[in-house]
Amino acid sequence: MLPTFRKTMSRSGTTAVKRTQVITRHMMSTTSTSTRHEEPQVIFDSLLSVRTYKLNRPKKLNALSHEMLRLLRPKIEEWSRSDLCTAIWGWGEGRAFCAGGDVAGVVQAAADPKTRDKATDFFKSEFELDYMLAAVPQPYVAIMDGITMGGGVGLSIPANFRVATENTVFAMPETKIGYCPDVGASYFLSRLDGEMGTYLALTGDTLKGRAVFEHGFATHYIPARRLPMLLESMSDSSNVAGLGVRQGRRVKEYQMNTKEYSKRINKLIEEYALEAEPTDKLVSDFVGVKRSAIDWAFRHHKVEKIIVDLQKLTSHSDPSISKWASTTIDTLNLRSPTSLKVALRAIRTGKSKNLLRALEMELQIAAACCRGATPDFKIGVEAVLVERINGRPNWSPATLEEVSAEKVDEFFNGKYLTDADKLDIPEEFAERRILEPFHYALPTELEIRQMVTGDHPSGASSGLTEDELVDKFNVLYDGKVGVKEKVLEVARRRCQLVDNADGNRVWLQWRHSVEEPR
Repeated sequence: MLPTFRKTMSRSGTTAVKRTQVITRHMMSTTSTSTRHEEPQVIFDSLLSVRTYKLNRPKKLNALSHEMLRLLRPKIEEWSRSDLCTAIWGWGEGRAFCAGGDVAGVVQAAADPKTRDKATDFFKSEFELDYMLAAVPQPYVAIMDGITMGGGVGLSIPANFRVATENTVFAMPETKIGYCPDVGASYFLSRLDGEMGTYLALTGDTLKGRAVFEHGFATHYIPARRLPMLLESMSDSSNVAGLGVRQGRRVKEYQMNTKEYSKRINKLIEEYALEAEPTDKLVSDFVGVKRSAIDWAFRHHKVEKIIVDLQKLTSHSDPSISKWASTTIDTLNLRSPTSLKVALRAIRTGKSKNLLRALEMELQIAAACCRGATPDFKIGVEAVLVERINGRPNWSPATLEEVSAEKVDEFFNGKYLTDADKLDIPEEFAERRILEPFHYALPTELEIRQMVTGDHPSGASSGLTEDELVDKFNVLYDGKVGVKEKVLEVARRRCQLVDNADGNRVWLQWRHSVEEPR
């Protein structure tokens, strides 16, 4: 239930309304063009116990610059050590949270041997900040209201709580510009359901609005108009007290109890979530047979084999699947062949790494792209972002067949690293446990499978019906918005119905193999 305000209010109620109005103006305010150049690229603020940062390059869609990274890191370190900071809130000015890194500047620096180290240093600073955001002791809430791509994903995906709105546009489009998904993508994308992460990493396809939540990138979906009320609720001292702060306890004490405190923050955010239309279906286009097609075609360790299976799907009896397969082949053919092969290996390798090791691997890839392993990064940025050409850039090599395994090895063996290219993570951040990235998101396909097969701690000794499966997860997730739709989509796609022949019970049996969609 959203908070409502009656005409007859107490003084505290009136104060709450005024505070909400102030926060709304604070969030919606813009600065005139004449003074914009004088503003800092990141604006920091305190709303009682909540600390906020706002990315403030709206004309550049808040693309990350060296200056933004320089401003953000010391603040994150300061807040993480503060007894007075109970939560961190990150968002962006204008129509983007953050559209990515300022790669045009990076490529320009990489082109000159005298400034090449600055290009790699940008990625180093960026990855360090991404890890620190994942390791802050306070709950971190990232508001993905608008374009959230590349570097913006790096700032948001480490957050305990990631809020999508109707304005969210999510993508990791690096293969379009001759680069590879980074900022922890090899860690996060490899842990998505099935092969969705592989598909998104290679194609650079976008997810919008509620679909960002349904696929786990966001933990909550909230209409943008409700964000000021959410921030007001988080910053209100009475709400903070109701979130587990006992009389006489120091803030730092309950911050250490991250699990309990975050559970209560999660419950607060959930109060503002938007229910889906009552159709029992997800709104994402990547469900049902199309999702099965993604899992089947993108399961391979070689890009060439992925394309072979996509070719088979162009003859699928369902016109929507055959059209999707053809479009996906065309999309992959536009991408850098080198980037495709490096990105696929990174996704496969990242699945067995922790976040820090994944970021270290991605720094090796970034250094290779900046120091001559491939010309495609420069070619792609100039063609797509500077010249804005239509069609395929002049990639070199031009085909997948010309990109050898030995060439791909160069991006992973540290050949292009220097002694300075080591992630510098403060000790207190490096020692903290990183929360599992989808902890507060919708149930994962793995968790649903475990419940069906009886391997889940809350599972049943006998088979579950569809309704029983939904009920189990509604209890586990405390009635979280979207749970029913997610569980039903997975069950109907991955399970077969088994009849006990007793005339009254039909239960679910998990299909373990990934088969060509019929």
